[in-house]
Amino acid sequence: MKGVFIAWAMLLAAGLVAFGPGLIKPASYKLFDDSNPFSSASSLPYQAPPFDKIKDADFEPALLEGMRIQRQEIDKIAQSAAPPSFENTLVAMEKTGELLTRVNNVFNLLTGANTNPVLQKLQEDMAPKLSAHQDATYLDAKLFKRVETVYNNRTNAKLDPESRRLLEWVYQQFILAGAKLSEADKASLKKRNEEEAFLSAKFTNQLLAAAKEGALVISDSARLAGLTQAEKEALAQNANAKNLPGKWLIPLQNTTQQPLLHALSNRQTRQALFEASWNRAERSDSNDTRKTILRIAQIRLEKAKLMGYPNYAAWKLQDQMAKTDQAVENFLVQLVPSATAKARSEAADIQALIDKQGGGFKLQPWDWDYYAEQVRKEKYDLDDNEIKPYFELNKVLENGVFYAATLLYGLHFKERHDLPVYQADVRVFEVADKDNKPFALFYCDYFKRDNKSGGAWMSNMVGQSTLLRTKPVIYNVCNFTKPAPGQPSLISFDDVTTMFHEFGHALHGLFASQKYPTLSGTNTARDFVEFPSQFNEHWALDPKVLQHYAVHYKTGKPMPQALIEKIKKAGTFNKGYSLTELLAASALDMQWHSATDGAALQDADQFEKEALQKTGFNLPEVPTRYRSSYFLHIWSNGYAAGYYAYQWTKMLEEDAYAWFTERGGLTRANGQRFRDMILSRGNTEDLARLFRAFRGHDPDIRAMQEALGLPVR
Repeated sequence: MKGVFIAWAMLLAAGLVAFGPGLIKPASYKLFDDSNPFSSASSLPYQAPPFDKIKDADFEPALLEGMRIQRQEIDKIAQSAAPPSFENTLVAMEKTGELLTRVNNVFNLLTGANTNPVLQKLQEDMAPKLSAHQDATYLDAKLFKRVETVYNNRTNAKLDPESRRLLEWVYQQFILAGAKLSEADKASLKKRNEEEAFLSAKFTNQLLAAAKEGALVISDSARLAGLTQAEKEALAQNANAKNLPGKWLIPLQNTTQQPLLHALSNRQTRQALFEASWNRAERSDSNDTRKTILRIAQIRLEKAKLMGYPNYAAWKLQDQMAKTDQAVENFLVQLVPSATAKARSEAADIQALIDKQGGGFKLQPWDWDYYAEQVRKEKYDLDDNEIKPYFELNKVLENGVFYAATLLYGLHFKERHDLPVYQADVRVFEVADKDNKPFALFYCDYFKRDNKSGGAWMSNMVGQSTLLRTKPVIYNVCNFTKPAPGQPSLISFDDVTTMFHEFGHALHGLFASQKYPTLSGTNTARDFVEFPSQFNEHWALDPKVLQHYAVHYKTGKPMPQALIEKIKKAGTFNKGYSLTELLAASALDMQWHSATDGAALQDADQFEKEALQKTGFNLPEVPTRYRSSYFLHIWSNGYAAGYYAYQWTKMLEEDAYAWFTERGGLTRANGQRFRDMILSRGNTEDLARLFRAFRGHDPDIRAMQEALGLPVR
């Protein structure tokens, strides 16, 4: 699923980033000195990482030294004899951890996008250490006392709005992290945090291996009927890379349904591919994740009860826009009946087509995409293979994604070939603002690799902060199929929207204008952070943008208006299915994290089955977008009790887009207002107020319902 790696404040439970104290050096510890490329800020433009100098062996000593130094910095603040003030406590904390942040940003990038066995082992080893390091800050009684003193005196302090927000936010994070627990309970919490961090890292590596091992190998070309020659060549290339000459290898994407299912006419192949996906992490081998996720769920429940909450969701939703698990449930309930009813109607249409063709079988999950594509062709005369020739990846990027950013926000992009990258497919662009002054770097890494986590995401290599005098260095990662040598990279319209989506996150980071790194850019609540990205998807079909990038890769001719109209008319096609699979995943996430009794968390398969039945998502033809055993978002990527955010932010972005359509659509003036009031604000204000100031009212679900073709209530 499209996503963003959120900064440390949002990933306390996941242990993906750190903000705290040091540890005992292991026997394998390598001395950290000036020869380590992380020892000082990079001399490259924007402090971009010197990937040509970074070696796997550099990470462990740099991470450990980073934690040691930050621990000293934090101790100095906590032990200070000076009366607590905003400057000597909150601002001082913001300045700590320079080395740790520098190395951790690159470590997280590589372990997600270009990992290897050395980094995977280090990731598992470091996760509990980083968690303990974080806990040593948030559970430091003396440090919290200083923060609390400043917080209690905030009415007397002359703080600007961003400083006030930082104080309130950091104080809340301390409370949510357990700062007010007894020392015995703190010790118990620390132990569980370390175990959870280790297991989350282990889950990531198990899942990566499971997806790699689960790839489907085809020996008979007849079983690939329905695919284009270019697609077959790409699969043959995959097989050759695995020393499987004369065969074809279909790698697994992170979602349940796989991209090629819409085209494969051989039902046996479709079933085999679906089952390879569905069972990827449930093969009773070393990559089986079920025991891992059960223990993670149990730990989270134990931590919530230690904190005085009935379940994990109640604890963790307090700093989100939704605030409570009841608010999330009330929101989802508004969508479930109409989404599932629409999905059942779509299933009936597909079954009718199967029967009309004399199929003689009942619709199964592996049939849906294949026959839905035929229904789409029949209803809208729209063929995906007719569309793809107009979507060549480079043109989509430069003439579409970048062009929309130019029209809306005045940005300009220039590719740079003088900066080192971590993998040959990665490209780098310098971003200039409306005054033509360069201010950031953007890296993009679009093709799937076996050593890359599934899905698509954005994060920072260097975060923005006027306090630290750093400018944004942003990256997007996706998992598109790499074409065979000499072939163009033709992508689906879904891939096009993914590119616009992830660049929406990038814009959120690029336009960051905060003083404090904690509040900068995408460091917002999960149920707000997907708002800018989903909003940016709208420009993929905007006439001004589409005509600029949707040109035939051979002829250079623009996409015919008739084909554009077909795409638009088909916009609500299959939305019952797509929304239901997403809602099922959200419900599954909430069920795992709303459990109040550990006895229920003993059998992953049984829990999942009962959870889907309980929430009304036991539709056999519409499987959840992510099965529990490969639900990376909630077990490792910080979206625990937060996957609903994709639907919540759909509500926000459709309502915001309605504002645009009411005022002339894509214009520089409208774009500038969105930039000024949303994209450049980071987490500097209560997010509900931020949205209300832009839209003029609280979020309204009606625009979302209309966009999805659901009954408006």
